[in-house]
Amino acid sequence: MHDDSLPFYETDETEETGSDGHSRRDVLRTAGVAGAGLGLAAFGSGTARAAEPDSAPAHATAATPARQGTSMIGVPFERRSTVRVGIIGLGNRGGSMIDLFLAMPGVQVVALCDPVKDKTAKAAAKVTAAGRPAPATYTKGDHDFENLCKRGDLDFVYAATPWDWHFEMAKTAMLNGKHVGVECPIALQLDQLWELVNLSEGTRRHCMQLENCCYGRNEMRVLRMAHAGKFGQLLHGAGAYNHDLRGLMFDPDYYEGPWRRLWHTRLRGDLYPNHGFGPVANYMDVNRGDRVTHISSFGTPSLGLAEYRAAHMPKGDPSWKESYIESDRTISLVQTAKGRVIRLEHDVSTPHPYSRINQLGGTKGVFEDYPERIYIEPDHKDDTWGDFAKYADWDHWLWKEHANPPGGHGGMDYIMIYRLMQTMRLGLVPDFDVYDAATWTSPVPLSHLSIKAKGAPQQIPDFTRGGWRERRGGVDSEKPAEE
Repeated sequence: MHDDSLPFYETDETEETGSDGHSRRDVLRTAGVAGAGLGLAAFGSGTARAAEPDSAPAHATAATPARQGTSMIGVPFERRSTVRVGIIGLGNRGGSMIDLFLAMPGVQVVALCDPVKDKTAKAAAKVTAAGRPAPATYTKGDHDFENLCKRGDLDFVYAATPWDWHFEMAKTAMLNGKHVGVECPIALQLDQLWELVNLSEGTRRHCMQLENCCYGRNEMRVLRMAHAGKFGQLLHGAGAYNHDLRGLMFDPDYYEGPWRRLWHTRLRGDLYPNHGFGPVANYMDVNRGDRVTHISSFGTPSLGLAEYRAAHMPKGDPSWKESYIESDRTISLVQTAKGRVIRLEHDVSTPHPYSRINQLGGTKGVFEDYPERIYIEPDHKDDTWGDFAKYADWDHWLWKEHANPPGGHGGMDYIMIYRLMQTMRLGLVPDFDVYDAATWTSPVPLSHLSIKAKGAPQQIPDFTRGGWRERRGGVDSEKPAEE
């Protein structure tokens, strides 16, 4: 089992984040991001707090706790004619995603929450402008989301807030009988991931990581091809979040507060694995016939943010009191029970073009993205990449039905919300569940521990408690018969 004597938070570096000129209110009043390039998950304003190492559990563990409920594998939603939604966090991400909820059939936005009142008012105006009843609003401080979750007329809570709050909001929603979907990452500690699993099983509420990249056109096409055997026996894959965010992290108008940058003073590992991990996990049927077992991570020195600060920030800026420890690039190797290997990368601190890598290889060939290209037998030969556009017939039915979806990130946000709301209306099993959420997020704490241990493998918990052995459906879904 994983050595639970290793601390989760950094303890051997000076961390200058309490008296750094950022008041607690500055950090609480933070806003997330959306739309700056495909795949940048975003988080709403006004409901974040700085994670304080002294208040966190001293140790992280991969030990499997006793089950407190029954498995949520294969559990459908309750069928309903209208899905009643509450949204927490109305910054750039939540403030834009509300447009997609309003565009969905059979969906009503009932309640909105953000302590920044003008953002809540702007979002509420969108609801009434769409001809819907005015939503209830919750703006009375950082914990008013608890009152939203207590409402009796909500089916689903969507949390688009800074990372520090995701666990608490997901927990609160489930304890109040609501299904919940959370932006990435769903939590930041292993014990929190286990608690979400246990709460989902105990409350019989679904808790989902809303990973939009799983619904990208390329990702869904590769998924269907992989399941049809076009790549042969699967051997390896790779995913990443390599996105130059230096300017945005130092832009006070883009993030209302330094919450995302401050995570670079706390952890060394992969802070944002979900965008790369989720799609590759789907290709390999992780938690649906295979599972990930170990992760080994390595990190470079942390130089990029300090160099950017020196070049662009005035000496009086509060950021000069911050000490960055997050590796500029982390590279992790993940092993599966079937012996496959997944490579994960994270780099938001150095100059480079955007890439999620999105690679899948097997005994018959390989696909790589950024730029998209494919090489599979017997279609290709002579070491020449093929044109992936010629495989459009393999598009998922969602992309055939919604060829030009509205919304950000190339339409993947719309496809994700459409499918989620569809499964709720029709009483279907969701495409992914709390076990996927915990698995896709587990590299956050585990990569940090591995880097501190000079790359020593860390055990990835089996959040399904053995349920991964059963093959089951997922994002590669069949089109349902709508009524």
